[in-house]
Amino acid sequence: MTTSVRFRAAFEAASIHLMCSVGVAALAAALVFGLWYPFPYRELSGGRELFMLVVAVDVVCGPLLTMVLFNPAKPRAELWRDLGLVALIQLGALGYGLWTVWEARPLFLVQEIDRFKVIATPDLRGTSISELADALQPHWMSGPITVAIRGPKDEEERKTVLFESVQGGRDYAERPEFYLPYEGAAALKSLQRAKPLAVFLQKHPDQQDAARKLALEKGADMAQWVYLPVVARQDWIAVLDKQAQIQGFLRGDGF
Repeated sequence: MTTSVRFRAAFEAASIHLMCSVGVAALAAALVFGLWYPFPYRELSGGRELFMLVVAVDVVCGPLLTMVLFNPAKPRAELWRDLGLVALIQLGALGYGLWTVWEARPLFLVQEIDRFKVIATPDLRGTSISELADALQPHWMSGPITVAIRGPKDEEERKTVLFESVQGGRDYAERPEFYLPYEGAAALKSLQRAKPLAVFLQKHPDQQDAARKLALEKGADMAQWVYLPVVARQDWIAVLDKQAQIQGFLRGDGF
């Protein structure tokens, strides 16, 4: 068998493998961006970049290994063994990558005095969330849950959180035992430090069109809206109505 014939056959096999890999990657993307990192958390939490890195490595390496190992002159049993090993390696790498994305996924959007903070699994530093009420339990089929924070029960609890946070430990937002449902009076507290959306749009005129589009989608007057910054990997704001309900998100530094 000539080298050109062998290369052509290997290229065809690698091409088929590439198409299959892209199909699997598309299914994985639907899971990650549809459930774990819904808009805007794919950008707020860096989920898009992490997933693309994982998938790019997986999609490229599998077909490349197939091109290297595929040889139609090999016995059929040996050929299937080689391709099976490539598939196992690729699926193992994809599984590990998805597990990494899962572990880094955002769990909560916490309203903390004058801001919202995106809290991912690593931010909790091993703290269990199993004792939270059902309404506050993140589900693998849904995105982050918006929560408020209760005040400290006493001076000792306040000092404990203060001293730990000053030393680089967990603040209120990283402590699930302080979480409350984001509703009623707990939600309305967010309006105390919120600013008119017009203030943000003056600083970020490039977001005017996005704000108008959001207002049109909600059928609301954006002159009535306020905002709070969102603390995450990128600068965004949460847009609130007069009942403190989040209407959407806009890109930009809200501080």
